[in-house]
Amino acid sequence: MEYAENILGTIGNTPMVKINKLVEDIPALVLAKYETFNPGNSVKDRMALKMVEDAEADGRLQPGGTIIEGTSGNTGMGLALVAIIKGYKMICVISDKQSKEKMDILRAVGSKVIVCPTNVEPTDPRSYYSTSKRLAEETPNSWYVNQYDNPSNAKAHYESTGPEIWKQTDGKVTHFIVGVGTGGTISGVGKYLKEQNPNIKIWGVDTYGSVFKKFHETGIFDENEIYPYITEGIGEDILPKNVDFDIIDGFTKVTDKDAAIYTQKLSKEEGMFLGNSAGSAIKGLLQLKEHFTKDDVVVVLFHDHGSRYVGKMYNDEWMRERGFIEDEATIAADLIKSHIDKPLISVRTEELVGHAIERMKMYKISQIPVEDTSGFVGSLDETDLLREFMENKNISEMPIKDVMNKPFPVVEKAMSIEEVSKLMDKDNNAVLVNLGDGKYHIITKHDIISAL
Repeated sequence: MEYAENILGTIGNTPMVKINKLVEDIPALVLAKYETFNPGNSVKDRMALKMVEDAEADGRLQPGGTIIEGTSGNTGMGLALVAIIKGYKMICVISDKQSKEKMDILRAVGSKVIVCPTNVEPTDPRSYYSTSKRLAEETPNSWYVNQYDNPSNAKAHYESTGPEIWKQTDGKVTHFIVGVGTGGTISGVGKYLKEQNPNIKIWGVDTYGSVFKKFHETGIFDENEIYPYITEGIGEDILPKNVDFDIIDGFTKVTDKDAAIYTQKLSKEEGMFLGNSAGSAIKGLLQLKEHFTKDDVVVVLFHDHGSRYVGKMYNDEWMRERGFIEDEATIAADLIKSHIDKPLISVRTEELVGHAIERMKMYKISQIPVEDTSGFVGSLDETDLLREFMENKNISEMPIKDVMNKPFPVVEKAMSIEEVSKLMDKDNNAVLVNLGDGKYHIITKHDIISAL
């Protein structure tokens, strides 16, 4: 019979899969080291097991102890599986930018999850770095893993991931590309591969808002490079000790938008249901196209599984809210798609200005058309109302007809965006779209800008 003694025995020996459609313009053979086949669905299972085993061996982790780690989710999952099998408690400290799915999964495998704010300095007591350290100091018989600086992280990949890639490619691998977070994967794999063939190129994929690329190129840790970003699993605002910059040949940066779009592309065009960092990795590979020839064998490592991002990168509404899905708008009707389900808010000529102000506040709108029995006869704009108010404090009690401006232009729904835009000027901040059957909707400058 052939079986593993426990789930930890299934870690490693993940498959290599050829990428096809997304790399049609790449002359080289492009292979994915597909790490979601690990039991915790990520590459982090490898180093989680190694770090625990090494801590047990030298006495840092004692029987019945508590494992504490700051994590983006995947390392926590790997550690949680190890903790279950080996009889430890697990506390995961995670930043609030990570997906809800990651937090739910960690709880599902018995971990206590503590959520910390993302947009604080690493040294801030609220950061997940500081919180992890503090909890380790306060918790009896605990061990703070610190994957960023723990040498067992890179060692795990030197001992397993690197040799697997070398064997699976028959030693023909010429380039290795991977997203960089803690640095363990790129440094461990890179060290092993370069020992076999010093000519192998090791490329790191970074994100905007992270310090790696500039530091590698200049030796400068530029705090101006640090700002919030959406991409999960890669990039840092610190320099982990596991990042061996001497092994890395170069970095390429990928935007949040491209990372999210290419995460979806991998799923829809390659059948690869993967995490956010995979989108970054494949887009980074495409950005490095000029470095590859027809004789090259390029290996890109995909970290984790798409199930952890269903509410984010695989949710079109989430993507659209961040401008990551580009619904090309060409005519007036396209400009109102996002709010076509909402009624047109208007006021009557004989109503008081105060009624209009209340309606604008209630519906959070800046412009409002004015009607009478004959149709649209005027308009109100919040800027004009403010100016009038400064001159006359009693404006709220005046009839709207006494302060209204000229009516908004009315356009047909098939009018081009270019023509609609020409109607917008300093004296006219909106137009009305004739939808037919006596129905109208409003287009504002905001709608125009959002479509650009």
